[in-house]
Amino acid sequence: MENPVIDPQNLAAVAQFAEIGTEYAINILAAIAILIGGVMFSNWAQRRAIASLRRIPNLDDTLEPFFAKLVKYSILILVVVAVLARFGVQTTSIIAVLGAAGLAIGLALQGMLANIAAGVMLLFLRPFKLGDFIEAGAISGEVVEIGLFSTIMKTADGVFVVAPNNQIWSSTITNYTRNPTRRVRIIIGISYDDDIDQATGVLENLAKDDDRVLEDKGVTTFVSSLGDSAVILELRVWVNRTDYAKVLRDYTKRAKLAFDKAGISMPYPQRDVHIFEETDN
Repeated sequence: MENPVIDPQNLAAVAQFAEIGTEYAINILAAIAILIGGVMFSNWAQRRAIASLRRIPNLDDTLEPFFAKLVKYSILILVVVAVLARFGVQTTSIIAVLGAAGLAIGLALQGMLANIAAGVMLLFLRPFKLGDFIEAGAISGEVVEIGLFSTIMKTADGVFVVAPNNQIWSSTITNYTRNPTRRVRIIIGISYDDDIDQATGVLENLAKDDDRVLEDKGVTTFVSSLGDSAVILELRVWVNRTDYAKVLRDYTKRAKLAFDKAGISMPYPQRDVHIFEETDN
């Protein structure tokens, strides 16, 4: 029986195929190893970034997850580029494609990118932080979370609100909890027939011996305006921010009771109507 003759060209093709297969197998295994190692390293880097940021004094809590995620996804992008380069893909081409795709996506998603830009500005300039009660345009509430796209707030009635960052950033932001002290204003009207000095004395007595009132800033009472039906008086006192709402409600009630006790009237809006009779010539 004759031995089969093997064509040298077939042997070369088989050897070349085996070489290519081995190379691709090695590249696939290396890519898998790079992916697994890259994901593990990115997660480790994220945890280390959070731990390092927490050791920085006076760093806002909202910046920790932002920087940590920035570190993680930056590493993951490098890992993907390394995997593609392992298969011979030119990284310069990848960067060019990503740039063109980024431009196209940016033009299509201008509103979303505006929210991202506004979110970055809110995180870095920090006009408010978590737990602050703010008002921005027609939106008000306690800040629960500051994200790259939107800010989550809880209103005074406990309602969940998600506001786009661009809407907040483009509005005038009023932060009611940033400063440690606030001024309480009690505005009340008395009759033109009442004694102004007596009424201002009654208002001053409301703040007398009240530990919540900051004595170094003083107590002020004055006539703020002359209305159509009443003389408008105003009491101003400074208190700690945490006492503001309680003092405002307390003084409003006590002012009414104190005026009633002193016989000082609080008139309703009035109008004088003059009637003229026409006479026949």
